Amino acid sequence: MAELEARLRSTSRNSSKPPSSDPPGTPPRKSEPTGRKPGGQPGHKGRKRELMPPDKVTQVVAVPAPERCTGCTGPLLRLESTPPARIHQVVELPRIVPEVRQYELHAGWCADCNAWRCAPLPAGVPEGNFGPRLTGLIALCTGRLRLSKRLVQELLEDVLGVELALGSVSNLEQWVSQALAASVSEARAYVQTQPAVHQDETGWWQKHARAWLWVASTTTVAVFLIVKSRGKAVAQTMLGQGFRGTLISDRWCAYNWVHALKRQVCWAHLVREFEGFVERGGEAKRLGARLLAEVFVLFEWWHLARDGLLKRATFQRKMRPLMREVERLLAEAAQVCPKPVAGTAREILKLKEALWTFVYTEGVEPTNNLAERDLRHAVIWRKTSFGTQSEDGSRFVERILTAVMSLRKQERNVLDALTASLEAHLHGAPAPSLLPGT
Repeated sequence: MAELEARLRSTSRNSSKPPSSDPPGTPPRKSEPTGRKPGGQPGHKGRKRELMPPDKVTQVVAVPAPERCTGCTGPLLRLESTPPARIHQVVELPRIVPEVRQYELHAGWCADCNAWRCAPLPAGVPEGNFGPRLTGLIALCTGRLRLSKRLVQELLEDVLGVELALGSVSNLEQWVSQALAASVSEARAYVQTQPAVHQDETGWWQKHARAWLWVASTTTVAVFLIVKSRGKAVAQTMLGQGFRGTLISDRWCAYNWVHALKRQVCWAHLVREFEGFVERGGEAKRLGARLLAEVFVLFEWWHLARDGLLKRATFQRKMRPLMREVERLLAEAAQVCPKPVAGTAREILKLKEALWTFVYTEGVEPTNNLAERDLRHAVIWRKTSFGTQSEDGSRFVERILTAVMSLRKQERNVLDALTASLEAHLHGAPAPSLLPGT
């Protein structure tokens, strides 16, 4: 009975379960009161909108000084040659009129074939009715802004004055998917060569069947993949079986093919496990609280080392006794705690070498927050779209997520990049790269 009650109390706050698995009514995580008022704090440097540069100003309206003082109504001395006392800019969106280019294809009569022969479309002209930039905007609306196809239809009609059938949205998504295919393959190969890669997976639905959305992330590129498996083979496909970098992940068994010395287990997940220990009570509570105290110190030192306020050698020296104490507490939990807690402690100890890779390897973080952040957008999209309805739909999701996330990491304009990819596809040219520095 106690075990069943513990399972009922298990949430994303005290176990490795994702937040999306929490049942309705799960209370939000409570934050400790800080005593500070909402908003900007004393000493905080305020931010305001900067004026647009002169080359961005489309019209200048000179407003003359008033003839009389607004305070006493006395006459004002006005100097016309002085610079304005105040500049006020108003940004407005003009009515957007789409550019419609009509191609009139003429035909000639072939007496030998006894048939009319029509001129082909010029090179770079799409067979469909929508050009690269408009198509890129549609993909941006669905793949980044998470608009439904019907909302995209409304947006184009209300804002751009363009009528679009619902089925056309899917057709245009497939054009974008084809245009991005080569760039995404290049990005996947790039990730496999990086010294540190974050990997994670989350549930997905494809035609009402269970599937998984995987991500492999670096600081500049993120690659996504949808498959009907959560197994080791998928992780190997994404990283490559010859992967030589360091993998940062949770403790999911699909990642166990990577040697523990080349792997970093996510400490954010371990914190939730230790919070689960505390909620069990008894010896588990005592040991869980001590483990959490050690983790608090761990993150304090890590942040100092990451920010350059603590030398790496000093950080490593400080961490050694902490590492021994954490392993000792886990070993004790494996001996004296109830079976579920003891089992978790033993499983963590099996990966003890992977607990401390971040201490000795530059560029490796102690958490898998990077991959989890990259997945968050897709999780929300899944909740509003209920997944994909076909293999083609899944390929579009993979590729648009890879493009959007990678471009944003590099602070590149997403719409411009999508447009360039579609234009290259139309001309049969090499696809623009999603890699940094290109």
